[in-house]
Amino acid sequence: MIKGISLFSNVGISEYYFNDAGIEIVGANELLKERCDFYKHIYPNVDVVEGDISNETVFNKMIEIYLKNNCEFLIATPPCQGMSVAGKMSQDDPRNKLIVYVINFIKKTLPKYILIENVPAFLKFSINVNGSPIKIVDFISNELSMLGYHLKFDVLDAADYNTPQYRKRAIVLISKNSNWNFPSKTKHITVRDVIGDLPSLESGQKSNIKYHNAKSHSINHVLWMSKTPTGQTALDNEINFPIKDGRKIKGFRTTYKRIEWDRPSPTITMCNGAISSQNNVHPGRLMPNGDYSDARVLSILELIRLTGLPDNWSIPDWASDNLIRNVIGESFPPKFAFSIVNMLEK
Repeated sequence: MIKGISLFSNVGISEYYFNDAGIEIVGANELLKERCDFYKHIYPNVDVVEGDISNETVFNKMIEIYLKNNCEFLIATPPCQGMSVAGKMSQDDPRNKLIVYVINFIKKTLPKYILIENVPAFLKFSINVNGSPIKIVDFISNELSMLGYHLKFDVLDAADYNTPQYRKRAIVLISKNSNWNFPSKTKHITVRDVIGDLPSLESGQKSNIKYHNAKSHSINHVLWMSKTPTGQTALDNEINFPIKDGRKIKGFRTTYKRIEWDRPSPTITMCNGAISSQNNVHPGRLMPNGDYSDARVLSILELIRLTGLPDNWSIPDWASDNLIRNVIGESFPPKFAFSIVNMLEK
């Protein structure tokens, strides 16, 4: 079993299946207290350090944990909002500079294997280092190639790796062994495959299945979505379309939209609790009256399954609906991550 460290850990979703790949995460760092507490609930034996990795005390504590446990593996998933096309994409966004701390960590610990995950723009984005702009991939290569590391960069889609969700991510494999390769693609798993057995729910309804409960939505949202077919947006409805101040809403075609049954889910975002946000509404089923059922966003259980987690994923009782939705929306899907680390020659 290879021991390793996780930086920017969220609540540890990415490493959920790592033990099956022969990797034991022994230390983790996360900025937010409630996420650290969530992580500790799932992995009580992991040494979790709360705080900003750019803080010297936090950084040194993670170095200490790594060396004390004779670790050989590092996974780093730095926050990506500063590089996301949905953000401002500024070279000076401090979140984008967190990769510098990852590289400094590597230079001080020299892991045998490093996995870095981020948004696809990561491979084209530049940051300012020592007053000059440099592409992140060039920065990583310049700093680590001289230490004998082999680097491989690519954009992979979670849907190609046992995950019922389209989620393109930049993946960087760094190792002393050039034989660490990207995994082969697998057959797609559909929304129907993983949530088709769950009972229908309407706004505000609860079921007797844990975490399969429907959020409550406004009367208008329920009306608009009940008239919207599977895979379509309510913006296309001839009547009962979204309105504001008496006028038809003009929005992105991914808003007020039902997902499809027979494809992987679209990317689950942090705003997965809003009908008006991106691709969040249940596919629905055509009813005898011509309406479509499940005029609601996906339940927590549906999100869990579409992320590739098991139904018995251990959620602390104190975790709010919004916290659970947020950590899932920011996750590196675990079967996707497993597929990559399972390629290691241990």
